[in-house]
Amino acid sequence: MLREAFERCRRKAGAPGVDGEGFEQIVEQGVERWLGKLQEDLSEGRYQAQALLRVWIPKPGGGERPLGVPTVRDRVVQTAVVLVLAPIFEADFCDEQMGFRPGRDAKIAVRLVYYQVGQKGRQEVVDADLSDYFNTIPHGALLKSLGRRIADGKVLSLVRSWLKAPVEERQRGRGNNRTTQAKDSGRGTPQGSPVSPLLSNAYFRRFILAWKKFGWDHRTQSVIVNYADDFVICCCPGKGSIALGAMTQIMEKLGLTVNERKTRLVRVPEENFDFLGYTIGRFYGKGGRPYIGTRPSKKALRKTAAGYP
Repeated sequence: MLREAFERCRRKAGAPGVDGEGFEQIVEQGVERWLGKLQEDLSEGRYQAQALLRVWIPKPGGGERPLGVPTVRDRVVQTAVVLVLAPIFEADFCDEQMGFRPGRDAKIAVRLVYYQVGQKGRQEVVDADLSDYFNTIPHGALLKSLGRRIADGKVLSLVRSWLKAPVEERQRGRGNNRTTQAKDSGRGTPQGSPVSPLLSNAYFRRFILAWKKFGWDHRTQSVIVNYADDFVICCCPGKGSIALGAMTQIMEKLGLTVNERKTRLVRVPEENFDFLGYTIGRFYGKGGRPYIGTRPSKKALRKTAAGYP
């Protein structure tokens, strides 16, 4: 399993973490020897998660966002754990969840939203935004969710160590600055780590289950479409306001914060909204004929023009 995890990590390449060890150095010293030492450390309980290296990535709209780069050693162990856990959790994830799952992707999510709005008449849409979702997921509640499917305490301990890993930022002329915000606050998943998508999906699943448990899907005649931390709730006319209020209450109970400035209720066709790089709403075709459709959003076009992938 470690060999497969190593090869997957090597194919993705990526920069070294805080220890400066990259794939070239590992190959030079011998991959089998390196993996053997890692396996030994795991078996004998000597393995410890290392700090994440903070790097800053430009945002298409200006500014930067932080990303935590794990060491190659941590990346390999996390990938091995994901290879084991992903099939287990895949059986539990909800149909509404489109991100980081086999056979699903962002384009399928957009098509599903279009189908609900354009074909099924769910034209009141809660265009939701969570404030810093990945960095605010509560560790206790997340581990409790994972514990329902993970019987091995050693695996849970590994996950806990990754959640609490410190972050090191290298500052020119001022040395390295190491912080323990995740450990101190008890919140956040390591963005940029192989395990992060699985953890974020596992926690967002709690919202969808609560939505259905309390009957909000029937009360609002709604369908949720979720991709990572992006989601919309497509509702039948007259039900959008109820859905917005219910969603906010559930998120608060889950320890998450709805970004009120960016979250809005959209009524199609009078209004359009953006989702995963596409604008969904009313457009005009040949001869001025109106139709409900999709097109790349202005933000996505600016991103492409600026050279972002």
